Amino acid sequence: MNRFSIQGQSYKVIPQIKRSERLTPEQLRSIYVSGPDGKLVPLSTFATLKTTTEPRELKRFQQLNAVRIQAVMPPNVSLDKALGFFEGEARKILPRGYTLDYAGESRQLRTEGGKFLGVFLLSAILIGLVLAAQFESFRDPFVIMTGSAPLALSGALLFMFLGFTSLNIYSQVGLITLVGLVAKNGILIVQFANHLQETGSDKARAVVEAAGTRLRPILMTTAATVFGHLPLIFARGPGAGARSSVGITLVSGMIIGSAFTLFVVPAIYTLVARARKPVEVPEVAKAGAAGLAPQAVPA
Repeated sequence: MNRFSIQGQSYKVIPQIKRSERLTPEQLRSIYVSGPDGKLVPLSTFATLKTTTEPRELKRFQQLNAVRIQAVMPPNVSLDKALGFFEGEARKILPRGYTLDYAGESRQLRTEGGKFLGVFLLSAILIGLVLAAQFESFRDPFVIMTGSAPLALSGALLFMFLGFTSLNIYSQVGLITLVGLVAKNGILIVQFANHLQETGSDKARAVVEAAGTRLRPILMTTAATVFGHLPLIFARGPGAGARSSVGITLVSGMIIGSAFTLFVVPAIYTLVARARKPVEVPEVAKAGAAGLAPQAVPA
């Protein structure tokens, strides 16, 4: 194949025989080509015709021969459920040696979705270590995490089970964020209960009083989180599915988690937390407080 130039444009040279001589495959047999000593030899003397079926193009993916399969999911069917059905059918149909790979959102779900459990455990351990350093104890972080996080997560997963959203990348981010938000409610109760024990209250009375005193801050934190993420649930337009997943996860988890935290954290605190002895005020501090007290002025 060669090229020639006309007025600055390059064109391919494609040699062809007359159209009347190439209408049927059998006409190829009568085509003559140059043979030894320049003699013309028909193709039928050394070539045969064979009809086969071949694809118009061979597509490759990850440097391997591949066939791309595209599908449209029906309403109310999550991507994870659709991929699970596809993988189950592929195991029944595909011969040995064939593998599945994904592109786009499906690839992101399969490659990053499997890392959720590890990331979630790592985040929980990190929060526990930070709380252990703050309270100088491993019991208090245990009370906070077990009394708040599982309830919030179960509330968010309940709405996923009911079909309001699916367990996707965005809802997984919401679950990890939810652990840190709902743990703050437990911190408010445990910290104030420890303070009340140091002032002379017994453990049961201290945690009940702490739950009642910290009720307003907990409700304020919950309301700020819920109303702040509520617009995400009603989002419309491009990307609405991602924003809706985050919103439903955080709103449902915070409401259910905060409601049960007020009852579960005090119960676990009563059983697990250590009893603290009242902190004695030094005599010097008492004397200084007495000296700073206002004196009565004689009339």
